[in-house]
Amino acid sequence: MRVRVKPGSRKGPLVERGPDGVFTVYVKERAVDGAANAGVVAALAEYWGVPPRDIAIVAGYAARIKTVTVTREQRTASIRDRGTCPE
Repeated sequence: MRVRVKPGSRKGPLVERGPDGVFTVYVKERAVDGAANAGVVAALAEYWGVPPRDIAIVAGYAARIKTVTVTREQRTASIRDRGTCPE
């Protein structure tokens, strides 16, 4: 799924789902040495109630638009059941 990242945000950590189905993740960490990416993983893990190890950034590691996955199928199914994951 795609996420839009807002590094260095005063709102963070916060996850919002837009009307287009794309998640926007606000993190306080700046985009330096992977700090914002770590903040994104932590924020999404908290939002979905999964351990951070189950979330992976698979594309866009150096970009503000990223593709992330939840690596365990049962966790993905649980997230979809809660209606917080786009199909």
